Amino acid sequence: MAGAARARRNAPPREEVLAAAMDMIAKRGLEKLTMAGLGREVGMSSGHLLYYFHSKDELLLQALEWSEGRLGAERGRLLMRRGSARERLDAYVDLYVPDGHRDPHWTLWLEVWNRSQSADDDARERQAAIEGAWHRDLVALLAEGISHGEFRRVDPDRFASRLRALLDGFAIHVAVGLRGTDREQIMSHVQEFIADSLLATDT
Repeated sequence: MAGAARARRNAPPREEVLAAAMDMIAKRGLEKLTMAGLGREVGMSSGHLLYYFHSKDELLLQALEWSEGRLGAERGRLLMRRGSARERLDAYVDLYVPDGHRDPHWTLWLEVWNRSQSADDDARERQAAIEGAWHRDLVALLAEGISHGEFRRVDPDRFASRLRALLDGFAIHVAVGLRGTDREQIMSHVQEFIADSLLATDT
């Protein structure tokens, strides 16, 4: 017990561990992220990491939540800034789509999604909370654009679901490096979809 208490006192902050995990994913890929390797990065044993996170699945989910917290703050700033709803929608899409092949955030998302097949209810609810935040922000932005006459009179919730499904599909292509689907091409497809389905004049 004394050893465990000493380990807790000497452990780096949780955020430092999660940041180190994301950094390892960015530099070496998710397949190189091991509890032993991460422990060496932060000066902890793999046993101590398991003491704090209980499993690699939990470590990955907490790393995703930490990364999403940072993205959520950035998303909030983008959506609160001055400008048209269309300009802020473009910023939302830009933030959503991966930077490129093996984008660390999306690499982590794909792994968590894959592991969710055997996840417990708590893990699924936490994943749903992340998805829900992106969805609610998009619905609010669409509703604002509709109320100001910038967007067509669509159902904001239904349109947000369709747009995010499109973004998810394209984002996976970018993140895994599918040939012929680089980020520039994907952004062009998404902008065309928005122009055709959201900006066209109602008749």
